[in-house]
Amino acid sequence: MAKLRVTWIKSDIGYAKEQKRTLRALGVHRLYDTVEHEDSPCIRGMIAKVSHLVKAEVIGDGPE
Repeated sequence: MAKLRVTWIKSDIGYAKEQKRTLRALGVHRLYDTVEHEDSPCIRGMIAKVSHLVKAEVIGDGPE
């Protein structure tokens, strides 16, 4: 199954609290922090909400 690598690349200062909570829900704690998640519609939705603050890449999309 594919995984997503999410990197926080832009500060959340000045953005809505909902977007800050979404970053925390993704598991990033500080700027330039990187986390990996299984690819799912929920995670894709969270990434879409904060796409201007994070960089997301698909890794390991081949069959296992």
